[in-house]
Amino acid sequence: MHIDFLGIQAFLAIVETGSFQLAATELSLSQTAVSHRMRKLEETLGVKLIARTTRDVTLTEAGRALLPTARSAVKELGMSCDAIRKHGQNAPDWLAFACLPSLSHGLVSPLLLAAKDRWPDALVRVFDTSVREIVELLESRVVSFGVSVLQQGYGDLQVEPIGDEHFVLACPPQHRFAQQPNVDCSTLENEPMIRISLTSGNSATIDSALGRLRERLRWRYEALHNAMALDMVRAGLGLAIVPRLFVPPNSGVAVVPIRAPIVKRTLCLLSRGNDTPSTQEQWLRNQAMALLKMHLTTKEDDSYA
Repeated sequence: MHIDFLGIQAFLAIVETGSFQLAATELSLSQTAVSHRMRKLEETLGVKLIARTTRDVTLTEAGRALLPTARSAVKELGMSCDAIRKHGQNAPDWLAFACLPSLSHGLVSPLLLAAKDRWPDALVRVFDTSVREIVELLESRVVSFGVSVLQQGYGDLQVEPIGDEHFVLACPPQHRFAQQPNVDCSTLENEPMIRISLTSGNSATIDSALGRLRERLRWRYEALHNAMALDMVRAGLGLAIVPRLFVPPNSGVAVVPIRAPIVKRTLCLLSRGNDTPSTQEQWLRNQAMALLKMHLTTKEDDSYA
């Protein structure tokens, strides 16, 4: 659907200032313009977000649900714009690539250490972000390559499959599943489960693999990111299904391979097909692919032997 950024901006300004008049002052608009933007946003969403009286404004239930997501999205957009601005100021000095946040433990640190050994003075910029933003960073030529998941919609970008990454069950070390060689998801029906937010690509992968079984599981908690889900597991709040490479060694949780149904995603390297990368960029790409292939092979050998 169309995203009404002007409406979101007006909504946040009204919430932060507490009135339409002060929001208009903050946005350098007339109060009528702010009211128009707010009304248009509510019409687009089909729900009332703000209840307005002669004395104050209050959020409806829908408004309270939208607020944290809207704040986060605007903050993330601002940070992205700032990063791109800074990148444009000294782009020739940096090697830049993008990857999914869930690959940070299995890829970024070892890749940067290898780059440091080879070129001690090299400057490397990492964008750990979503699939959509990886594509945008590539198309805007901010990064030379990105590591993502194989899916449709990459347009003219060159796609090189790397390998399959299985999802695993993360549980507290003292849990009865922790000592099992593997687990069938049908045995999880009575366990408190931690769901990854529905806005996450990982959530769609998990739900697709579980099929109707997902409706029988007890989704007690929901986290926006894998890192929060893992922290909940460490606290003993429940179990979570997460990508294998996301869980670092000595993470404080037990990792149990999932026997059925198999939950997996295919990792791939994205680049611009008409580009000629520099020597350093090509080396960084090759090293990233080699590291991921090595980790995927090692993890699968350990988990499914």
